[in-house]
Amino acid sequence: MRTIATGLALIGLASTTGCSESDFKSAEVDSATSDMGTGAEASLDESDGDDHGEPPEVEEEINALPPATTPLYTFVANPDRDTLTRIAVDDLSVITVQVGARPTQVVTTPDHMTAITFNADADTISVVDAEDLSVQSIEIRADRNKMVVSADGRWALAFYDATADDSTSSSGAQSFNEISLVDIETLTEWSMVSGPNPRDVQFSSDSTTAIVVSDTYLSRIDLTEDEPSPEHVELSPGVTSPPQAEEVVMAPDGSAAIVRLFGSNDLVHVDLDTMDRATLPVGDGPTDLDIAPGGTELVVVARTAGELWVIDLGDLNGEAEIIDLPTSTLLGSLVLAPDNDRGVLYSTASGDSVYGVWDRSDDSITLRDLVKPPRAVGINPTGSTALISHSRDNGEDVETSSAFYSEPALTIVDLDSLFSSSLLLPSEATSFAHAADGETGFFIMEGEPYLEILDYSTLIHEQVVLKSLPVFMGALPETNTAFISQEHRLGRISFFDADTDELNTITGFELNADIEQ
Repeated sequence: MRTIATGLALIGLASTTGCSESDFKSAEVDSATSDMGTGAEASLDESDGDDHGEPPEVEEEINALPPATTPLYTFVANPDRDTLTRIAVDDLSVITVQVGARPTQVVTTPDHMTAITFNADADTISVVDAEDLSVQSIEIRADRNKMVVSADGRWALAFYDATADDSTSSSGAQSFNEISLVDIETLTEWSMVSGPNPRDVQFSSDSTTAIVVSDTYLSRIDLTEDEPSPEHVELSPGVTSPPQAEEVVMAPDGSAAIVRLFGSNDLVHVDLDTMDRATLPVGDGPTDLDIAPGGTELVVVARTAGELWVIDLGDLNGEAEIIDLPTSTLLGSLVLAPDNDRGVLYSTASGDSVYGVWDRSDDSITLRDLVKPPRAVGINPTGSTALISHSRDNGEDVETSSAFYSEPALTIVDLDSLFSSSLLLPSEATSFAHAADGETGFFIMEGEPYLEILDYSTLIHEQVVLKSLPVFMGALPETNTAFISQEHRLGRISFFDADTDELNTITGFELNADIEQ
C-alpha cells in the first residue's frame, strides 16, 4: 500500500487531458462501446483500444423491461398493448389501465403510492395512482427513448440515448441533445438542451441536483429553482476532437462529479457548487470508477498501471491510497460488496479465466481461477457470495476438452472461503435477482423455459419449469418471491415463493387473469 498526494490541476483554455482517438455489474460502464454514442464508437473503431494498445473493458448489460414493485403491488408495462397492469402481491388479483403508446419503462416511487411510465411512441410520461389507478399524462420532447427517475420519485428526466436498442422513427428534424425535465408532483415539464449525445443522468441523494453527462459536456440542473435550467461545463476545453466521456460518478450529496474520458489518464472533477473544472490525476489507464458504499470514497481501477486508487471524496486534494494489483493478469473492473468489506476484480478484456478478491481489511488481493473468462460479476446483498457469468467465448487458457468450451456458464463463489461451483448452461443467463433474505438467488436464460434457484449457503441450484419462455424476472421487495414475465399473447407472469417452493401463474392480464397452480 502506498499513498500519494493527488491534487487538482485547474484547467484554462489548454487542456492537459489526453485526446487520442485512439461494467451484471449494475451501475458501472467501462466500455467505449457500452452506453456510448456514435462518435465514441467511431473513435474506438479507429483505435481498437486505449492509448496503451489494450482493448477496453466491456460489461454487458441485461436489457429487459422489468416490472416495478412495491410490498403491495407489482406493475408491469405492456408495450404492445399500451397498458399498465397492477398485480396485487397478496392475492395475485390484476387490473389493467391504459397509459400511453408503447410504455417501455415503469418505475414506482419510494412511498409506493405512484407508478410512472415512459411512453415512447406517445412522447408522454404517465403518472398512475397505485391505489385507484387514475392516470395523468404530460407531454415531453418528441422522440426521446429513455427516462431516469430520482430516488425520491419527485423528478423524471427523459433524453435520447444513442446506444439504446430503441431508436426513433421521426421523419422531421431531430435533436439528439434535447431533454425533458418533469416534476412528478406538479406535472410540469421543462424543455432543455444538454451537450451532444447525452450518455447518463444522475440525481443527488436529496434530489436537489441533476447532472447530464454527454460526449463532451457536463450539465448541472438546480432542482430547487422555480424555473430549473441547465448550466454547462466543457469537459476538455480548448481541445479539438476531444476525448469522449465514458463514465461518471456523482458524490451522493451532489457536491461533485468525477468523469472518466476515453484514452485519458486524468479524470475530470467538476465542483457542482461552483461548476469549476479540474483534472484529477490517477494511475495510467483508468478503466473503472466506483463510489464505495457509504459514499465517502472514490475507487479507481488503473488497469495499465496495475493499481487501485482509493481517494477521499471529501478531500480530493489529499493523499490517495494506492494498492498494487497482481502483475500476472490484467484487472480492469471492480464490484464492491454492499458492506464495503471486499470487492471482486476481473477483466472482460484480458481473456484470462481469473478473478481477484480485494480484502479491504488488509488490502490483500487473492487470485483464483475460473472455468472460462468472466462476462459480468454481481455480489449478493449480504456480501457473502459472488455470481460470475460467462459467455460462450473462450480465452486462450480454456482447453477444447473442457465441458465449458464454447458454452455459457455461471460460477457461484463463496467469498469467505473462495470455494466455488460452476454451472454449465444451455444458453446465456439474461436476468438475475436476489431474495430479500440475501440467501437465495434467481436467474433465467434466453430461450429456456426455466427459473433457476440458487442457494448461496450450499451453492446448490434447483430448477422450476415455466409454462412458457421467460422474458424478464425480478424479486418482490421484502419477500423471498421471484416474479417472471413470460411470452404469451395476452400476457403471463409467474410468482415463485422460495420459502414454500410454490409457483403461481397468471395468464391473460386483460381477460381477468386466470391463476394456475
